Amino acid sequence: MQYFKNTDNGQVLVQNHELGIMRKLSSIRSLFEYLYKNEYISANITTLVSLPKIHEKPIIRLDEAETEKLLHAVYSGEGLTQRQQAFQKLTAARDYAIIMLFLGTGIRVSECVGIDIGDIDFSQNAFSVTRKGGNRVILYFPEEVADALRNYMNERSLIEALPGHENALFLSSQRKRITQRAVQNMVKKYASIAAPLKDHLSPHKLRKTYGTNLYLETGDIYLVASALGHSDINTTRKHYADMTDSRMREAAKRIRLPHNNEALPHTEAPESDNES
Repeated sequence: MQYFKNTDNGQVLVQNHELGIMRKLSSIRSLFEYLYKNEYISANITTLVSLPKIHEKPIIRLDEAETEKLLHAVYSGEGLTQRQQAFQKLTAARDYAIIMLFLGTGIRVSECVGIDIGDIDFSQNAFSVTRKGGNRVILYFPEEVADALRNYMNERSLIEALPGHENALFLSSQRKRITQRAVQNMVKKYASIAAPLKDHLSPHKLRKTYGTNLYLETGDIYLVASALGHSDINTTRKHYADMTDSRMREAAKRIRLPHNNEALPHTEAPESDNES
């Protein structure tokens, strides 16, 4: 499915992928179903159009070594250009705290940028966020995340934010609440050092890293769904079902059974019916 989109540079040809085609066809189907049920049309011809088959993408996440390399790059600036290192010295504490939040809690980037200073409670190692749909929930973080947040908030207390941004936890270099795009670019910058062979690493991939680690540690798909804020357990199961299969394969490898001839029961050879 292709169409032209008007931009400042003229018309651009847009090619829809499977999910885009699925969304558009589903909307058209809903419209025609409404028209058919209310007898505005005599038939719902959209049912003759097949929906595209969605090919599930593999979960892209960071392994333990890549995670350590990512955090080292954020903390030290190693691997960055000289220009990037100059900027990194000013934002290291903030960047480290943000990435630790992604890896330690699995929050969405939209939830991260919306955190206010008053949302953090170190007495419980908890913070409140607004989930998709507008629900406010309390999430908990490990001590490593708490240390990163405390370190950043010491610096944050010395920054005078611009009017209207005083309550924002994470600020940009312009002393405004940091944007989602800025966080995405920041993660991409450091991730290209930690995992150069994994394309398009983003805050969402760090969220999946958290989800994967939590599932591997607990095996509880319902806990993962709750932690990630999935309203439908099938969404979580769809993304992590292949991990269940890999765990079953690993379990099969751990079973030890005798496989030498001595372990087999000895049987007498049958006597021949033919006389010599």
